[in-house]
Amino acid sequence: MPGLGDLAGRQVALIDILDRLLTGGAVLTGDLVLSVADVDLVRINLRAVIHSITPDDPAPW
Repeated sequence: MPGLGDLAGRQVALIDILDRLLTGGAVLTGDLVLSVADVDLVRINLRAVIHSITPDDPAPW
């Protein structure tokens, strides 16, 4: 199966991209800072792990 880098320049359905992400897993990270006049008011750190759960690879809980 080709990687996501092989999809550049091609039209691909969103479900195909989600299928590839869930098959191999993905880690999403991000930082969001809301500020006014250079004063940080809200800081949010986002961390998410996305991976499919199958009978062969069950959930850890």
